Amino acid sequence: MNDNTIAKRYLPWVVATVLFMEQLDSTIVNTAVPAMAASLHVEPLSLKAVVASYILSLAVCIPISGWMADRFGTRRVFLSAVALFTVASILCGLSLNPPMLVAARLLQGIGGAMMMPVGRLTIVRTFAKSELLAAMNFVVIPALIGPLLGPTVGGLIVHVASWREVFFVNVPVGFVALTMIWRYLPEYRAEVPRPLDVVGLVLFGSGVALLSWLLEIFGEHRLDITSSGVLLLVALALLAAYAVHAGHTPHPLLRLALFRLRTFRVSVAGGFVTRIGIGGMPFLLPLLYQLGMGLPAWQSGMMMMPAAAGAIGMKFLSARVLRQFGYRNVLIVNTLLIGAAIALFSRVDATTPIPLILLLSLCLGFFNSLQFSSMNTMAYADVEGPETSMASTLASSLQQLSLSFGLATGSLVAGWYLQGLPQDDQALVAGALHHAFLTLAIITAISSASFWGLRRDDGESVSRGAVRVAESQAA
Repeated sequence: MNDNTIAKRYLPWVVATVLFMEQLDSTIVNTAVPAMAASLHVEPLSLKAVVASYILSLAVCIPISGWMADRFGTRRVFLSAVALFTVASILCGLSLNPPMLVAARLLQGIGGAMMMPVGRLTIVRTFAKSELLAAMNFVVIPALIGPLLGPTVGGLIVHVASWREVFFVNVPVGFVALTMIWRYLPEYRAEVPRPLDVVGLVLFGSGVALLSWLLEIFGEHRLDITSSGVLLLVALALLAAYAVHAGHTPHPLLRLALFRLRTFRVSVAGGFVTRIGIGGMPFLLPLLYQLGMGLPAWQSGMMMMPAAAGAIGMKFLSARVLRQFGYRNVLIVNTLLIGAAIALFSRVDATTPIPLILLLSLCLGFFNSLQFSSMNTMAYADVEGPETSMASTLASSLQQLSLSFGLATGSLVAGWYLQGLPQDDQALVAGALHHAFLTLAIITAISSASFWGLRRDDGESVSRGAVRVAESQAA
């Protein structure tokens, strides 16, 4: 068995393990915030920075991950990222006060920022496009089930142990991952590394960090509407300035010209809108289960488990479905199915049989898995070797931002419909949340229009291993 065969056998598992650790950690901490506050003798609200610092680190550092991989090699960067994430997890668990915890979370974010894009880049460069869909199925699952399992796992750990174990669970996983990376991860780097675009990093990094922070604190009253509006304009101005800068520099931090590729543009930019609707569900579902149905927190977390099972089950079918029907048809129809599944949650209340709710959750996880597998793999259908690191970095940056937009949208629609309602009236709360689900369903269904721009044969290099006849992809 040659080295390439060994790499192909183990690489998806290596990347999936690391990404699961990172995705689980990004949501598991939220559940432990009250226990952290009590242990550190501070108000829970003062620990908001523990969550925000991690998000900001991701937003700032993801854009340079492609340059790091090209300059220092995928194996070295991925190994260093996991090592930093693991050490930072230990420091989080040993923190004695909020400033120490925030500093450790910043380090965690730096490590986490390198994991997703570099791991995905290694997958794309190792597997032929005809093999990419099957390999990426392993990578998409952590992104789906991590946020669903995080609150449940975090609640159980805090219940039986302490908040510090929330971070220590990363340590054994990290050591296993480091061993596997050292043995199986291939090394790729650019033959001639491009220079770092420092100006672009400052413009894009500060703009996306400010925007991510605004979305993270969305709905709180620490900022008045005028200040929020001014900061939003500043963030958008910084991003616009980066767009101008990127068009006039030979080696931009993120090559926006990739959006001229139709498959990349539709997958990343069009999929951004789809992720907004989907991204609000992890926020709305616990509210429905706990406030609208009166379920305890642990049972609410368990109710979200079938979605993870559905996501895993779809990985055995997605390649066949895409090969049979093509990316265009699958993405249009599946987006509408996701919208329909979200809309059906507007019929769920305390009288709905639990098995029926679990079945609906299973279907939602099933459709979401197919959606993310399709969007994530089609993005690379027409991207050639030298551009894969740039494509991976750009896609990861926008996906991270879409998560913030999704949670902010879920918070916005929930706050709008719940405004002024007594939180102890389950019927009223459930009715208000039903309107929120319908709003997200409409957003998701409308986003299916973004996939009408695809052609029937788009993505066949991935789904069928077909070689596209040379043509302009700017259409």
